[in-house]
Amino acid sequence: MIAKGKHLDDDAGMETAAEALCVRAFNRFYTRRIGVLAPTLAGSDFTLPEARVLWELAHHAPLSAAALGKGLQLDAGYLSRLLRGLKSRGLLTSQAHPSDGRQTLLKLSPAGRRAFAPLDRGSQAEAEALLAPLSAPQRQALAGAMTCIQAVLEPEAAPAVELRTQQPGDLGWIIERHGAVYAAEYGLDARFEALVARICADFVDRLKPQREACWIAARGPQRLGSVMLVQPRDDDTGRVRPGVAQLRLLLLEPHARGLGLGKRLVRQCSEFARAAGYRRIVLWTQSALTAARAIYAAEGYRLVHSEPMNSFGQTVVSERWELAL
Repeated sequence: MIAKGKHLDDDAGMETAAEALCVRAFNRFYTRRIGVLAPTLAGSDFTLPEARVLWELAHHAPLSAAALGKGLQLDAGYLSRLLRGLKSRGLLTSQAHPSDGRQTLLKLSPAGRRAFAPLDRGSQAEAEALLAPLSAPQRQALAGAMTCIQAVLEPEAAPAVELRTQQPGDLGWIIERHGAVYAAEYGLDARFEALVARICADFVDRLKPQREACWIAARGPQRLGSVMLVQPRDDDTGRVRPGVAQLRLLLLEPHARGLGLGKRLVRQCSEFARAAGYRRIVLWTQSALTAARAIYAAEGYRLVHSEPMNSFGQTVVSERWELAL
């Protein structure tokens, strides 16, 4: 057992080391690509650290030197030299701290704001030039990946997640991510992805906006999850089942789990269904989807039927849950 545990630890260590090499390679690429290694930023007279200090004071002033250093993670001595240089150029002013006589608060002087304006415009122009050669999908993918990096490494500073209705491209993403995630985590074959595609096609073909909807959990351009609420139909006649709604295609990206988004998506369905006058919501799931089942139970759904079956290349326990509204 000791040898086995050590083997697993060694594998994890090798994986982490390989991932660290990827991070380092990206850092080298990106610092070169955005010109961080250049002596000044955006064609200005300011170094990158000086420009960051000016940006912070332009957006969050007044700030104490201690707060500024903590936010930028700069050594106190190095920050002190930066601030002296900016003060000597007439770009900063200071005032007494209202509650701590040992500190002063810093802000940009009028000259500092005049100096920061073209620096800010230059940085914006460089970012737009970086994006200009890219197609709209490439720009969205790039922005989404950047947002994801920030959210994973510094979740408290990441943009808020919104629940929005579907936009062009969302249904394709739902199909692709269901196919990839369920194959990786549960071993479902391509027939499951085909089913999701049919559900999405039916949603478009039969959509009644007052009775049905699809929501995407998104952080800026980055999609994190999805859910649909539709009108179920009788398998034999194709007729809508009166008073009944069906929750479908609840999905969260693996890195977005634990943020309460599944609960928000399921609650959105409940609120929409009540407003639309439905009497109950039904859904089908599998016993192996323990996290989703916990969300349904917390929302008030109850398990009404289960049976083992072979589905999408796996032996599963299929379940039907219902929520009375």
